[in-house]
This record gives sequence, structure tokens and C-alpha cells, in this order.
Amino acid sequence: MSDVPVVRPRVVCLCGSLRFGREFAAERARLTLELAIVLAPEATEVPVPDPTLVRSLGELHLRRIDLADEVRVVNPGGYVGEATRREIAYAGSSGKRVTYLHEPSTSNS
Repeated sequence: MSDVPVVRPRVVCLCGSLRFGREFAAERARLTLELAIVLAPEATEVPVPDPTLVRSLGELHLRRIDLADEVRVVNPGGYVGEATRREIAYAGSSGKRVTYLHEPSTSNS
């Protein structure tokens, strides 16, 4: 047990395309060193072809957002895809603070 007192840590949920695995890992490490609790989706090594499972995993991620104080969008080059846009809208409608690794691009492509 550490002698370093930690007040209630900030809880941050990472959102963004899982193709940015290195950026997710770097942001997770950075936030952890800031003493934040980091919630993030896990990339799987196999494709998920089952549409029901895909929807369930999307809902699971919304529950992570529910637990978070802040949503951090991992978006190298400003890219924000459709699923991430839905997550940002959900976070905003829930009153969550949304921050970005990079400012979103205007084309979103």
C-alpha cells in the first residue's frame, strides 16, 4: 500500500477507432501517470462478425462512458468515425466533458 494520498481520481473513458492502438496505449499510459482511472475498449485479435455481439460491445462502451467523468477522443489527424461520433453525442447528452487528442477534422474522413 502506498503512502501517497490520492483523492477520488478522475475517470476517463477513451473513445476512437481501435486501429489507433499505439495512440490508445500512449494516452492510457499518460493518463495513468496523471493518476486517472482509464476505461477503454479492448481490441480483439479476431474479427467480430456477429452483428448482435457488435451491438452489445457498443452498448458496453456506452456504460464505460456512463462511469466516466471525461471522454477523451483518440483521433490522430483529427479523424472521427461514425461510431465515435455517436459516442461523443452520447457523452455530450449525458453532460460529460469531451476532450480530443487532436482537433477533429472538418471532413471527418
